[in-house]
Amino acid sequence: MFNYTAQPESNLEFVEIAPASELPNGGRLFVDVGEKPIVIFNIAGGFFAIGDICTHDEGPLGDGVIEDHHIICPRHGAEFDVRNGKAISMPAAVDIPAYPVQIRDGKIFIGMPKE
Repeated sequence: MFNYTAQPESNLEFVEIAPASELPNGGRLFVDVGEKPIVIFNIAGGFFAIGDICTHDEGPLGDGVIEDHHIICPRHGAEFDVRNGKAISMPAAVDIPAYPVQIRDGKIFIGMPKE
């Protein structure tokens, strides 16, 4: 998987998602951008977006428990860093996509790769 947060902004197209007021502290928002399922988190006022698919078994990840900046897969306990998509613990060995988030004029935007 690819960490889009490390890409230059010129390689990304920022897509408007929703008003930031719809995602309070501690909340999560599930969206589809094109055919990509994504979950956006507000953790202590920081916004993070990851692919909503665990690389261990390709099941949904977004309903997992958040501890600090890590999400724990609700099925088998794989752990990922929501800031960069890195796989932290087994059974996942492959990172998940992570997307940059911007807040502009009170709205959430996600950086998606230009196609």
